[in-house]
Amino acid sequence: MAIRFDASGVVPSMIIEGELSIYTAAELKPQLYHLIQQHSDISLDLSEVSEFDGAGLQLLIAAKREAVTRGHALRLNHHSLAVLEVFDLCNMASFFGDPLIIPDRRYA
Repeated sequence: MAIRFDASGVVPSMIIEGELSIYTAAELKPQLYHLIQQHSDISLDLSEVSEFDGAGLQLLIAAKREAVTRGHALRLNHHSLAVLEVFDLCNMASFFGDPLIIPDRRYA
């Protein structure tokens, strides 16, 4: 897993590359929480997430709650297919409130 931080835009962005799973969630948590503490508005780019499981989902839920508790905004965007599949399976799209399109598997 690789993490890049891009502060060149209006909203700082954290880009996660590779797995967001039980094997990497604990490593990512302190970095993500630090960014939430430092920035009132942050974007999490999920386009390069290749594997996503329950631990990754739990981390995103906890991070969203942490941001809301602090009065900050955490936006998830550019969801990879791996992320979309788990969001769809767990019916979590509305929890995060970010726009996304879950493809119909019949046509994929």
